[in-house]
Amino acid sequence: MPHESLTILLAGASGMIGEPLKALLAQQGHHLHTLVRREPRSPTEHQWDPHRGTIDSGIINTVDVVVNLAGASIGKIPWTKKHKALILSSRRETTRTLAGAIAASRTPPRAFVQGSAVGFYGERGTEELDERSTAGTGFLADVVIAWEDETSLASTPKTRVILGRTGLVVGKGGAMAPLMLQTSLGVAGPIGPGTQWWPWISLHDEIRALAFLVSHASASGIYNLVGPTPARANTLTRTLARAMRRPHWLGLPRVFISWLMGEGGESLLLTSQKIHSTELQNLGFSFDDGTIEEAIERLVES
Repeated sequence: MPHESLTILLAGASGMIGEPLKALLAQQGHHLHTLVRREPRSPTEHQWDPHRGTIDSGIINTVDVVVNLAGASIGKIPWTKKHKALILSSRRETTRTLAGAIAASRTPPRAFVQGSAVGFYGERGTEELDERSTAGTGFLADVVIAWEDETSLASTPKTRVILGRTGLVVGKGGAMAPLMLQTSLGVAGPIGPGTQWWPWISLHDEIRALAFLVSHASASGIYNLVGPTPARANTLTRTLARAMRRPHWLGLPRVFISWLMGEGGESLLLTSQKIHSTELQNLGFSFDDGTIEEAIERLVES
């Protein structure tokens, strides 16, 4: 069934997820506009300054959906005090600016799709988690709570707020880049204990899920953007090594991660979260990459 053609405003269009999402939405027949911090170079680019809370006057009044994927990288390790402040402020400022503009609009968009993260759940061991699970503790959980709270202004009878909590994206770049480098050098192996649950999703399905939420007329609330079959860290790293035809033997001991990478490495690599995409699947989304093996195969073949 063909998609309804929508006019979509995208923030964070140049990132690992934003760039292919923009291409997919255009392929589906939607009309794309993007937010940029420099001077616009085309009629579909619009300037904004999230730090000052300003946005190109009027653009919000003309779009059907706003998608926000903007925010400083959490993958810059180690986390300095300055970078931790940037991780939080960049997310709050971009979201607050868009939510405020939506709230003030005479003709607000029908939906605000806000990128978020599974960091919300914190360290949870083997606990089964879904969208109804409570918040965890720690820096990333605190960031996500504050980040998502900034969407409250946009939540009105006219605008549905959709929160997409993304896990480890299995694609070129992002968190997979150092894992692929380590594997290519022949020193792959367990990351810490290797038994921690990593909530993964292929980049292919990540952008498909976001496009699905953009165009689904009843989508609202929280959706975990993670693959349908949870996997432990060892399963992911072994599968990657096998697909790249490299050994899996050395890895990164917990003490090395803590010493070299500090809080950031511990949060990103050692945290265990067995998360399910219950609400996304209930809404009718079907994954193309249902297992970590399929996701890794797509990554390596690409």
